[in-house]
Amino acid sequence: MPLSRSRIRLLLCAAILTPLGAIRAQESPDASPSRSVRPVHTYSIVARDPGTGELGVAVQSHWFSVGSSVPWAESGVGAIATQSFIDPSYGALGLDLMRTGKSAEQVLSGLVQADATPQVRQVGMVDATGGTAVFTGDLAIQYACDRQGDGFTVQANLMHHSTVCDAMFSAFTATDGDLAGRLVAALLAAEGEGGDIRGRQSAALLVVAARPSGRPWEDRIFDLRVEDSADPLGELQRLLEVARAYRHMNAGDGYVTDGDIDSAVEEYRKAEALLPGESEPLFWHAVTLASVGRIDESLPLFAASFALRPEWRELVPRLPAAELLPDDPDVVRRIVEAGGG
Repeated sequence: MPLSRSRIRLLLCAAILTPLGAIRAQESPDASPSRSVRPVHTYSIVARDPGTGELGVAVQSHWFSVGSSVPWAESGVGAIATQSFIDPSYGALGLDLMRTGKSAEQVLSGLVQADATPQVRQVGMVDATGGTAVFTGDLAIQYACDRQGDGFTVQANLMHHSTVCDAMFSAFTATDGDLAGRLVAALLAAEGEGGDIRGRQSAALLVVAARPSGRPWEDRIFDLRVEDSADPLGELQRLLEVARAYRHMNAGDGYVTDGDIDSAVEEYRKAEALLPGESEPLFWHAVTLASVGRIDESLPLFAASFALRPEWRELVPRLPAAELLPDDPDVVRRIVEAGGG
């Protein structure tokens, strides 16, 4: 059955002191395994980037909001995909156990041994060192498959064709770039082989930093979900580009705080390149320049943002009070009139 946080803590203590195979044996013998069963038949990949140490999971399914149940990841700990007839405790408890230093192989082996119905499960795990483990139960609906590579696993069930796992494996190993892009490439390869026999509905991407910062909200590099869509992978790709742009925006804001305006401007330019036709990066790029007295340089950017969204003009006079623009009526007037306003 799904585990409460207090129950997980108790089981974690037990895991430190007892063999993993005994963990779930300590649960109530009359607990009904059917209470934890949710049929999330799907394909997914879990991986660690050997260069950066980032950990990630990507998944697609014909099931609503697959990202709310299948992917689990924690900086410095590991990444997990739990699917088929899903038991979420494989994710929550799996991370807790890996946090104690147990390997992905040890954790998955123990959880499978202690599971009352392992034959319906499918799980992939990677730990913070790149160790992997994968399990596909005998009752996973065909076509079902899994593969292990160097620091990654792919797993799938209820597939249209038996070639899905091989395609995912090849795409991930052959694709250059960051971990997020490679994970999405693996999903696209699966879809290229027919994917889920039922069709498409939702997708998710979760990537976390190699080491915890002590600020968990900053450790999630990408946390994207497409809950219900006729083209979930297309939408996931779009969201990834938007997320990349806003990471540059956030980096730019950080440089502004540090007083490094040139670096901030470079980050804003990168965001603009990823989001052509979007006014927000242009506007805040312009505000940054104007805030340090580079008014002439800012005016074309203000004009471009006003052309895309005229409401930005209304915002400009409010910014001096927030100390985001000089408290100078002439400067404010020049900005508002940029582009013929």
